[in-house]
Amino acid sequence: MRLTTCSALLVAAALLAACDEQRVQKLEEGVATELQVRQQFGEPVTVTVEADGTRTMEYPRQPEGNANYVIQIGPDGKMSSLRQLLTPDNFARVQAGQGPLEVRKLLGRPAVMRRFDLKNEDVWEWRFLQGGKEAKVFSVTFDATGKVVGTATADDTRLADPGR
Repeated sequence: MRLTTCSALLVAAALLAACDEQRVQKLEEGVATELQVRQQFGEPVTVTVEADGTRTMEYPRQPEGNANYVIQIGPDGKMSSLRQLLTPDNFARVQAGQGPLEVRKLLGRPAVMRRFDLKNEDVWEWRFLQGGKEAKVFSVTFDATGKVVGTATADDTRLADPGR
């Protein structure tokens, strides 16, 4: 049963990643419209509207996927950027002293948010593929004041513990 669950999770994640790659290829910055973005990616989880009319749409693929996308639609209605947030550069931008909103803006919605009452800490985790192949987890630890006190990267242990 455990092996079947693990296999199903891995197959689902692989299919989602393959579908996303095809969706991304169909959208060209400066050309694709918001309607075309929604046709490819569906309804965003959140939409933030800036003062200049730019719309930022979030498409997290957590907890089972390995990506978090942010797509911006400029005031002209055209897609101005499509970014996958779970990259080594963005992980490196997470620094001690940052708050949850700053981290969320860098990495998108986490796959897992855990509270450790005895340590008075919160740990957020994102699943990603290192080098496009290796399943990893990037974690950020927040102290009692809500500030980053550490980060870590580890192997994704879902194969060993599918309930995670």
